[in-house]
Amino acid sequence: MQAALQRQTTGLKPHLSLISLIETLLDPIAFAGSLIAVAGSFGVGSEPAYLVLAFTVFMLAQPMPMHIDSGLKALYRGSWLKAAVVFSVLTLIGLLTGFGNAYAPEVLLVWFVAGPASAALVRHAVHALTPLVMARSGYHQRAVIVGASLAGLAVADRLKNSRRAGKRLLGFFDDRHAGRHARADIQHLGPIRELANYVRENEVDVIYIALPMSSQPRIVQLLDEMRDTTVSIYFVPDLFMTDLIQARLDDLGGLPVVAVCESPFTGVNGLFKQVFDFIVAALIVAMIAPLLVVIAVAVKVTSRGPVLFRQHRYGLDGERILVYKFRSMSVCENGDTVTQASANDVRVTPLGAFLRRTSLDELPQFINVLQGRMSVVGPRPHAVAHNETYRKLIKGYMVRHKVRPGITGWAQVNGCRGETETLDKMKRRIDYDLEYLRKWSFLMDVRIILRTIGLMRKDPNAY
Repeated sequence: MQAALQRQTTGLKPHLSLISLIETLLDPIAFAGSLIAVAGSFGVGSEPAYLVLAFTVFMLAQPMPMHIDSGLKALYRGSWLKAAVVFSVLTLIGLLTGFGNAYAPEVLLVWFVAGPASAALVRHAVHALTPLVMARSGYHQRAVIVGASLAGLAVADRLKNSRRAGKRLLGFFDDRHAGRHARADIQHLGPIRELANYVRENEVDVIYIALPMSSQPRIVQLLDEMRDTTVSIYFVPDLFMTDLIQARLDDLGGLPVVAVCESPFTGVNGLFKQVFDFIVAALIVAMIAPLLVVIAVAVKVTSRGPVLFRQHRYGLDGERILVYKFRSMSVCENGDTVTQASANDVRVTPLGAFLRRTSLDELPQFINVLQGRMSVVGPRPHAVAHNETYRKLIKGYMVRHKVRPGITGWAQVNGCRGETETLDKMKRRIDYDLEYLRKWSFLMDVRIILRTIGLMRKDPNAY
């Protein structure tokens, strides 16, 4: 069955290859092209320094390509977030190398506006024109779905809503009566036994098999019946209707395998994440070193006890790590029982209340990042005692430890900071953590960092 599927699905369709290329190169071309255009308007567009800068911008803008299927709001937001990343990295490079002095400030200032604006406008144009161009070119494959299951209906929704699919859904085949499962917008074409004849008589290009994995004999029979056709066949197992983490196809020495629960930080993503964490943490520690000294002295002179609070927490793959914070309480609990801080907690010192409210107590954790124990963005680490309690009560709790814990996270910028005195509150936090693992992107990390900075001024859940 696997060999048959591989034979049928090998190779990318021309339009998908072109669209994937557009999605990858559109932002780099928009940012680099706008830089050359702006520099040209100032009469310096042909100078080597600006050509080198344009090439650097082109390379920096390539990671995390745009997705034509995203909504316009997401496309516009993505262009400005990517601009923030590119500009920040360029600024860092300029400060470290001194090359920033080679460029006219007025050119860079105009480009800082023109770059993201150009990318946003081009994204909008591609989003709007892709379906029209594909329709005018006559490229619309005729598709049918086998099995009106949840997986089959999900495929139908993707085909109808995708701007890059280039497929026209004819309907589905299912042995059950149409009235039991049909939707008004999807035609029931008949029982599965009539599929082969329909494919030959109606020039069907693509078949999506959305039958349960328990129907393997029936699936093998369908593949055998399609051997004398040129139709492309895709298998959509009902496995993908469960709550998966970073689900994707992989290759194990030529054997196709399916990842159902994996870290988003594998391969290049993992290297990129670690380099980003180290650079950000190093820069922040260098900038806030005087502040760290001031807070340390303030903690020492305002209350008895150590300056730093060290607590065992779970890190990557569930291994125990020591996490650092400025002490904000009169106690240093690190045993089998840990009581969470609550509003108006008498254990919190006056200075500690201010540090917790402004998140300044978390600053020593940038040292944890430099040690490789934590990340700047990721699921917040909980005390070991809390882990041992909630892992038994909340499904998928330990999956959050497939990545390094973070100083800030998706849950925290969505209101899930502070005391989790009820199981529902902790479950909501875990739901956001798992959503972060499913949807991670570099731009998502940048978005979380920016929202965290905004919350440092006022967060009702910080106490």
